Amino acid sequence: MKRFKNILFVSDEQSAYEHALDRVSWLSKANGAHVTLVGTIDSGGSRTLSSAFSKVPGFGAQDIEDKILRVHQSKLDEHADVLRQRGISVDTKLLIGTPFIELIRQVLRDDHDLVIKGAYRSAGSPFFPGEDMHLLRKCPCPVWILNSVSEPRSQRILVAVDPDFDDAPRTELNQLIMELATSLARQDGAKLDVVNVWRLQEEAALRHGLAKIPEDSINRMVAKEKTDSEARLQRLVAGFSEYDDIMRVLHIKGAPADVIPEHAKAESIDTIVMGTLARTGVAGLFIGNTAETILNHVSCSVLTVKAKGFVSPVELEGASS
Repeated sequence: MKRFKNILFVSDEQSAYEHALDRVSWLSKANGAHVTLVGTIDSGGSRTLSSAFSKVPGFGAQDIEDKILRVHQSKLDEHADVLRQRGISVDTKLLIGTPFIELIRQVLRDDHDLVIKGAYRSAGSPFFPGEDMHLLRKCPCPVWILNSVSEPRSQRILVAVDPDFDDAPRTELNQLIMELATSLARQDGAKLDVVNVWRLQEEAALRHGLAKIPEDSINRMVAKEKTDSEARLQRLVAGFSEYDDIMRVLHIKGAPADVIPEHAKAESIDTIVMGTLARTGVAGLFIGNTAETILNHVSCSVLTVKAKGFVSPVELEGASS
């Protein structure tokens, strides 16, 4: 299934760029997609690069800006030439400002359907530090952060699902990530683990002596939750039976923030596909606590998908009064 047609590829030499280059090459060819190769220049909070250098003695600010732009554009052109030699349609853009904000504005301007970049890593940092996490939280289109030292194609994919057919947005999101994960697995020739983590909420508290609830009653509640959640999972995957040859369905008891990273490590997963539901009204929690905890405890590549109707808090300049 050809899903991506307008890819935004971030050329960032501080990240796993070389892995991203190979993946973009494969993905764009497989989808017949156009690639916009972008470089970002952090202006340090200034509106323009020249204003950031306005106090440098002995040099004209505009002259400094011109030199910096030429260096960055030259690097972009080199990377673009590599893609063009591979038969890929590509154009280039330089973005100046706060990188994640300018990337999201570029997505909004040109309606990109995927952002792909190498993971930014530094000593002692979380797996997905500031800039990458901002992008994952606030970008309206799918974001693929590449962190695996692997072939251009994935070999083991994990899709994390949480079906609840009484919750329309969640149902729609689970359907969307299943469609994406299965088509990607088929396209890459990868094995796919569909993982649903379940548990009875507050089971430990219910089993505490102070709760005074009979053990048999608690066990029945746990058994019912297991049966109900497994039925929801089977209902979800029933619509994807054509992928049974590459798909393994796993119903695991525990906490998602623990189970997903543990499974990813134990099974040598190289790509996790997961959906993120917005937390409206809670500053900074656009990706959800559980998803964010998982992201900070995995070292593989991650492809995140927003629910339909997600509105980024980042706006185009001049879009609001």
